Amino acid sequence: MKDEIIQAAKVLMAGGTILYPTDTIWGIGCDATNYKAVVKVYGIKGRLTEKSFIILLDQPEKLLNYVEKVPDIAWDLLKSIETPLTVVYPKAKNLAKNVIASDGSIAIRIVRDDFCRRLISYFGKPIVSTSANISGDPPPLVFSNISKEIISKVDYVVEVNKNRLNELKPSTIIKINEDGEYIVLRD
Repeated sequence: MKDEIIQAAKVLMAGGTILYPTDTIWGIGCDATNYKAVVKVYGIKGRLTEKSFIILLDQPEKLLNYVEKVPDIAWDLLKSIETPLTVVYPKAKNLAKNVIASDGSIAIRIVRDDFCRRLISYFGKPIVSTSANISGDPPPLVFSNISKEIISKVDYVVEVNKNRLNELKPSTIIKINEDGEYIVLRD
């Protein structure tokens, strides 16, 4: 696994794209602070640029590097919800402009998957995460369901967990405003 982490991180550092296993499904990723890399991911997916992406972090302590404020309720949710949780925070910062939603918010998931956590830690920055499919197609639950078109367009395909069957359920998404009020966008 260590060699895969090093190789994937090299591709990310060079502004490339990767196909990698996350804590939910296989994802297409890039450096979330690199505008040109994010453009590549939009192109691979054929996704409208009005739809922003989720970014992944390895530790909750790093949230304040990428959002102005983490409301107390967010810390409580992160501690209490055991399944994959994506929180949409207001006032994103230090990220590529094209990864941030038009209202200035950013969706962030703290990963628990060992490979993802170690990759993000080694890379030292957040990674974009979007399902490994063309926009509008169903997300692949196993590597073998990823289209050849997607595989051919990314710069690197991670070899770890290719036979693992991922959860059918995507992460829960909760949006929090500056006052700490929140709504569940996807359960």
